[in-house]
Amino acid sequence: MAAWYRRDDKRGCVVLTLHIQPGARATQVAGTHAGALKIQVRAAPVEGAANTALAKFLAKAFQVPLMQVVLKQGAHSRHKIVEIHGSAIAPETLWMSE
Repeated sequence: MAAWYRRDDKRGCVVLTLHIQPGARATQVAGTHAGALKIQVRAAPVEGAANTALAKFLAKAFQVPLMQVVLKQGAHSRHKIVEIHGSAIAPETLWMSE
């Protein structure tokens, strides 16, 4: 298991540790950074636009409704903790570590 996620079987979710780079050319996974999965987000960090874009990206990647993506920490930070509830998609599919 990679350092940037863990499974919480009691709550039925996957907890992701993310490093976000807003204002990128495209929204995509860009590797790892300091033990977190680095995700570049096209939206600017203005009025929550980057957080919304991140949530939509993760909902699509994990094939869950948007309401099942929960930002637990880091609403105003590049470092975020996000929970994904009820997904059958393995987190490893976002980024295969070496």
